[in-house]
Amino acid sequence: MRLFLIKFLFIVILCLSFQGCSSLKDVFSGESSSSKDKDEYADWSAEKFRTEAKAAVDSGSYEKATKIYEAIESRNPFGADAAQTQLDVAYAYYKNGDADSAIAAADRFIKTNPRSPGVDYAHYLKGLVNYNRDIGFIDRFLPTDTSQRDPGAATEALANFEELVRRFPQSKYVPDARLRMIALKSNMAMYEVHVARYYIKRKAYVAAVDRASGVIEKYQGTAAVPYALLALQESYAKLGMNELANDTLRVYELNYPKGPPIPEHNESTISHKIWDFIGLEK
Repeated sequence: MRLFLIKFLFIVILCLSFQGCSSLKDVFSGESSSSKDKDEYADWSAEKFRTEAKAAVDSGSYEKATKIYEAIESRNPFGADAAQTQLDVAYAYYKNGDADSAIAAADRFIKTNPRSPGVDYAHYLKGLVNYNRDIGFIDRFLPTDTSQRDPGAATEALANFEELVRRFPQSKYVPDARLRMIALKSNMAMYEVHVARYYIKRKAYVAAVDRASGVIEKYQGTAAVPYALLALQESYAKLGMNELANDTLRVYELNYPKGPPIPEHNESTISHKIWDFIGLEK
């Protein structure tokens, strides 16, 4: 009787072990019996994938669109439309606010399809992603001075657009890229002016001279140049370098007798108030 019980318990434990292994296998594979049985896209044809993805994009359901495009990529990574899918998912990531994934998808397309007609768009898309990377919810609804932000993403966007213009001068995206490059350079130049003014307030006049001079050298033609000249003239005067200060003032008056051609952004917005509160120059 005792031997029978031992054998019975052994069989029960063995059965439970097999069942546990099966469960563990499901856990480690990331699947469950229910997920195995349910595949949202199991019966979808290639045409249905495309139709549903386009409908999601058109309706602004970009998160849904990214999932569909990801499913297309995983099911047919080397198909005839694989390259277009990579571009489509990159755009969907961008519109869904997933900047890093959008850049990664665009880079993947450029690397795997170097001679594709869509390469120029991939470079343009990278520029758009970085151009809009630092624009938050508040910026879309309130007037803010974008030149007050750290220009890290702007630098990347400028490099993206410059590469597009250099490699694909005939691309239909070049005219828009050039306009965005002008805006980027203007913002980057004004950022340097803000930094120069900050150094003036902190009496770091040598550093202010360096920043203001950099604007004049690197960003000729932007609206920031007259403001850089004024910051440079003030810094020279504070350093007791009166001859250089007077020369700078003469250059300013000669080129801008009526003052800067484009007025500086001086609206009292939330961003300006915060900027002033923490002790930085407008």
